[in-house]
Amino acid sequence: MSTLFESQRAMRQRREAALRRGLVAILDIGTTKIACLVLQFAPEQADAPKRGLTHGAFRVIGAATTRSRGVRYGEITAMDETERAIRTAVQAAQKMAGMRVDHVIACISGGAPRSYGLIGEVQVENGEVAEADIGHCLASCDVPEYGDDREALHALPVSFTLDHRTGLSDPRGQIGGKLAVDMHLLTVDGIPVQNLLHCIRRCDLELAGLAVSSYASALSALVEDEQELGAACVDIGGGTAGVSIFAKRQMIYADAVPMGGQHVTSDISQGLHIPMATAERIKTLHGGVMATGLDDRDLIEIPSAYDEFESDRRQITRAELIGVMRPRMEEILEEVRARLDASGFEYLAGQRVVLTGGSAQIPGLEQLAQRMLGRQVRIGKPLRVQGLPQAATGTGFAAAVGLALLASHPQDECWDFEMPADRLGHRRVSRALRWFRQNW
Repeated sequence: MSTLFESQRAMRQRREAALRRGLVAILDIGTTKIACLVLQFAPEQADAPKRGLTHGAFRVIGAATTRSRGVRYGEITAMDETERAIRTAVQAAQKMAGMRVDHVIACISGGAPRSYGLIGEVQVENGEVAEADIGHCLASCDVPEYGDDREALHALPVSFTLDHRTGLSDPRGQIGGKLAVDMHLLTVDGIPVQNLLHCIRRCDLELAGLAVSSYASALSALVEDEQELGAACVDIGGGTAGVSIFAKRQMIYADAVPMGGQHVTSDISQGLHIPMATAERIKTLHGGVMATGLDDRDLIEIPSAYDEFESDRRQITRAELIGVMRPRMEEILEEVRARLDASGFEYLAGQRVVLTGGSAQIPGLEQLAQRMLGRQVRIGKPLRVQGLPQAATGTGFAAAVGLALLASHPQDECWDFEMPADRLGHRRVSRALRWFRQNW
């Protein structure tokens, strides 16, 4: 068995050990905030096999957020600052929980994710599909040359075909002769992932799982019908707008736009010549992207940097503020539309778009997105999980809650199966997933 797959299984074993202990932390390291949730798993559920765990098998016993530092476009740019911010969030969540955590499951929003659809096919050895047959089938997928500077983050079997029966989610135990698989491979830039791993290690924590944030957000914000028929989750955070598409309950595409709410704040700061902190406050309290006639008479006072000089105070109308914010949001939505068009989203049975992330709360964004994307749009708040504080039920916590759901019911990935060393495909997949050997 190769070192690569031993490392992968070591990660999975750390997650299972944390679940048996009944305690694991969720870490969402974003551009504007870092969120930490401490999950406690019920003792009677903690020893259950992973397929037996349900979304109700845990409760949140600790939650904390802090302002993100040293992160830009979803990627770490100042290691020391990010380490301090992570420690602050984790320590506050541990204090609320009254327990120490050693294992965390994290998500990454940067790294320029890129999707590939792979196909594999083998003959079933003994007439009944076993785990070894699935491993052979996954190993037969021909991984494309995506560059030495990129790493594989997800390798998800989307659906199986057994003889003439298509759309099977789990063919194990079924009778057949020819087994085929459609697999979704998601790659990201390697350096941001390695920086994230290094930063978490510096915080004296062990990583028990890693996911792209738009995938996690979709798990918590898309309802079952949307995941089945087809829907897109657009997670608009501070530095990036992640896009993930689901069909038949599986993620089939992911991408990201390197723009987010912080770019809107920057436009306000530059347009009105005010500090970023003041611009963020004005955006939060008075912002919007759809103007009405009343907005011309709605005055907003711009505080002066020198409060003692009353003459420095000035006012703008809400319509002027919207005029600064709307062009940037339109630019972000145009880029999202380009990603959706490139993915073949139009061919899915369902084509609803669900907006998550902190910037999804901007008033009027739902109507603007519906007009620009030409599809039904709704704001997606995360599913309610037991113990989640009211302050953590907004759109900005979709990724954190999605990671919690993923911890309680992990999705099978290609490295969860025995990959035969005697097949050429194993060498291909080993090359594709080489970074685990270097980083775990």
